[in-house]
Amino acid sequence: MSDFVRIVEVGPRDGLQNEKTIIATADKIELIDRLSRTGLRSIEATSFVSPKWIPQLADAAEVFGAIDRKPGISYPVLVPNEKGYERAREVGAQEVAVFTAASEAFNQKNINASIDESIERFRPVLERARTDGVKVRGYVSTVLGCPYQGNVPVADVVRVAARLHALGCYEISLGDTIGVGTPHQARAMLKAVANEVPMPALAVHFHDTYGQALANILACLEEGVAVVDAAVSGTGGCPYAKGASGNVASEDVVYLLHGLGVETGIDLDRLSETGLWLSALLGRDTGSKVARALSAE
Repeated sequence: MSDFVRIVEVGPRDGLQNEKTIIATADKIELIDRLSRTGLRSIEATSFVSPKWIPQLADAAEVFGAIDRKPGISYPVLVPNEKGYERAREVGAQEVAVFTAASEAFNQKNINASIDESIERFRPVLERARTDGVKVRGYVSTVLGCPYQGNVPVADVVRVAARLHALGCYEISLGDTIGVGTPHQARAMLKAVANEVPMPALAVHFHDTYGQALANILACLEEGVAVVDAAVSGTGGCPYAKGASGNVASEDVVYLLHGLGVETGIDLDRLSETGLWLSALLGRDTGSKVARALSAE
């Protein structure tokens, strides 16, 4: 197990994009600025997708242009295609993320394209990013199950992850989009991908639909993964996956890691306070058990 794990905080993008309560631009900026003061090193700020598809993130340019970007912290943004990349670069993005799925059915429902078509859409993004010196992260969703086709063969996950890495993605995030995976499955999937993509280039991204996210993360940590995606207050879910609850809460992941003696560089109290602030903004209880316990002490 690695003695340091980097948390990629996805709350401002993946967390908020599926929240029904529209968050004011000023509050999104404050959320990211609060997160920047917790010790996090990677904060996914927003997404430059069409506002028609994700109205919550229609203010991507305003948000990214106004946040207090601190040295030593990366602020990746999601881009679906070359147009999204251009919009992100106009406001100074230095890292972007592209996304596809290991499931053909999910890709068709989600972005109306096959896996191959989706990769062709962002091939120009990777080419331009290489020229511009911009880092590109790759997401592979539905790695442990799909709401439309059910089981997703591990061979398909390996193939897609390897293609993204070969195209130039420095890191590949493996996402259990609907949160159906268990530790045995998660471990086997990660080991299979690591045979083709070096472990230091892999991250894991678990949703907590069946309460398995922390157990899945632990199984993957034991295999050597050292990057974990999580969302403060456990926000999010997937708009195309019915019943998929939020991402695993960043606070709960940090508590797990610190309990294992693994460094994160994160101030858990400050992170929990940020999650409680966000959940109050959303008008509901936090999705983090750790934040609830700390606030009751």
